[in-house]
Amino acid sequence: MTDVKSETTTELAALAAEAYVFAYPLILMELTKRQFVAPGATGPGCAPVNTFAHIPVAPDASFEAVVSPNADTLYSTAWLDLSSGPVLLSVPETGSRYYLLEMLDAWTNVFACPGTRTTGNGTGEFALVGPGWDGQLPVGVQRMDAPTSTVWIIGRTQANGVADYPAVHAVQAGYRLTPFDGATGPSAEHGPGPVDLATAPVDQVAALDPATFFAMTAHVLAANPGRPDDAPMMKALERLGVIPGRPFDWDALTPQDRKDIARGAAAGLALVVEAGRAPRAEFRNGWLTAYDLGEYGTDYLHRASVAWVGLGANLAADALYPLSRVDADGRPLHGSNAYTLHFEADVLPPVGAFWSLTLYNDRQFFVDNPLNRYAIGDRDALEFNPDGSLTLLIQHDSPGEARQANWLPAPEGSFNLIMRLYLPRPEALDGTWRMPGIRRVG
Repeated sequence: MTDVKSETTTELAALAAEAYVFAYPLILMELTKRQFVAPGATGPGCAPVNTFAHIPVAPDASFEAVVSPNADTLYSTAWLDLSSGPVLLSVPETGSRYYLLEMLDAWTNVFACPGTRTTGNGTGEFALVGPGWDGQLPVGVQRMDAPTSTVWIIGRTQANGVADYPAVHAVQAGYRLTPFDGATGPSAEHGPGPVDLATAPVDQVAALDPATFFAMTAHVLAANPGRPDDAPMMKALERLGVIPGRPFDWDALTPQDRKDIARGAAAGLALVVEAGRAPRAEFRNGWLTAYDLGEYGTDYLHRASVAWVGLGANLAADALYPLSRVDADGRPLHGSNAYTLHFEADVLPPVGAFWSLTLYNDRQFFVDNPLNRYAIGDRDALEFNPDGSLTLLIQHDSPGEARQANWLPAPEGSFNLIMRLYLPRPEALDGTWRMPGIRRVG
């Protein structure tokens, strides 16, 4: 368990802080789901439960709905409710096109990921099965057991520019969800807590009073149990009166107990935010790289902090995301300077699919530029040096038409870079290969 004794003054407050950190991803997932599946909800990713929402275009510089958007793939997302029975998933043939359908349980652990790495690019038939179901599936359907009834599918399909969109849309149309025979469909009842379609879910969680937070925890736990290794934390929740499927009776607590639990919940949130602002990642050559995302075991603070920073993190085996805010000498990246990122011929980014370098402004959004170019990578018509090495140019002003192929436009002010390595090879995953530093020119 996380050591929070220094943050609190009583045993009950310390217990509440532990419980808050433990339950934080569960509640963040629940409030995120409510925004996406609520009747009347509109916007990218919104659709009824057990239905795919296909996003048909990559974002441009006007898009500010989600931080650090992706310019490499088109998304297909779905929220599943497996409480009344399995949901069948059909996947089409994708040829040489990279894709993945990341599946998160209600605690943000990735429990399955059909796609290029795991199941190949041929057609596939799968069944998502929730806890306790023991029926018979059709022949030829691969069973995937979900630890919880709530599942979030975050699908990504490789897109090679706007001209490639029709082909990507055809693949997206082939992702199909069908409730299995006997499944009655999801319940419309969402339990305690808000259905706020306007406020960011991470802000909604922060605003919850402890009575509502733990009442939601008790309700959502009924269909989304913890793992066997979570037994000590489930006992801790019981000591607070948080029991799966039972109403949490805040009013039955003494005034002092309510005060202590409130103090502990506030301390738990502070721990999550503090850990999120100092992410667990290797820092080398000016790049931060996290290797342990998507599966967290009993490291509850790490799990919660990753959810706070960016809900829905992939397994490293599917994608790595080195991030840099500074050059090789530790100076913040700024558009008043010109930079190069140089890869020697024998140390180009090692990937089984493809790689891209994306630039963001200081608010983590794309930068408007005359090329409408927000990322650059190995699917572009890059110009290599005579010795086979590659030099990317990162700057605000155009380097001239002759060098434009390798130019990633920067804003006038601060910016940062994210390298995306899709299907990173072993040397990227074990740290043998690392990103080179960004060099300031002049």
